[in-house]
Amino acid sequence: MDINWINWFGYLASLVILISLLTSSILKLRWINLFGALMFAVYGLLINSLPTAVMNMGIAIIDLYYLVKIYSSKEYFQLLELTPGSSYFKGFIDFYKADLAQFFGEDRYTIFPDTVGFYVLRNMVPAGLFIAQPLSEERLKIQLDFATPEYRDFKIGHYIYTKHASYFKSRGYNVLEASAINAVHEKYLLKMGFVKEGEVFLKWL
Repeated sequence: MDINWINWFGYLASLVILISLLTSSILKLRWINLFGALMFAVYGLLINSLPTAVMNMGIAIIDLYYLVKIYSSKEYFQLLELTPGSSYFKGFIDFYKADLAQFFGEDRYTIFPDTVGFYVLRNMVPAGLFIAQPLSEERLKIQLDFATPEYRDFKIGHYIYTKHASYFKSRGYNVLEASAINAVHEKYLLKMGFVKEGEVFLKWL
């Protein structure tokens, strides 16, 4: 067997595990680390190192255990109405300023009397922030739909747009409008059920 090919496979497995440690999302970390551990287990078998193979199979089993736990656990979500001018709101925006600019650009955080805004609490942890402005009596323009890096597994978006869509309906809004400034945000909107029409994305409730 080509020893050089085996060595490169080992390097690739190491790179996958290294990438897993650089991710901010626990879910992504577990998935990527799982694949890296499985690759390292195969590498251990290829070089006839049983301890390497067994140890990494153990890591893969641990990753699988936590993935099952994550997907099967019932989490508690709650909306907390946004308080304009609060010190917490300012602190939240300042803390995630660079991340917010990456996905939503600048000047999207002005709060008006008719602003629709709330935090999304996930197991009582502030994990998301939503801000929108009315375009008409039935149409709402989303300015900000942000999830903190640790909670970017689409559950917050699913809660807002599917499980808790009645929040918008009860206020008379039947159409949500959003825009995307990068491919990652566009992919998210499409996954949440928005339809691209021209330069904007629309979702009918």
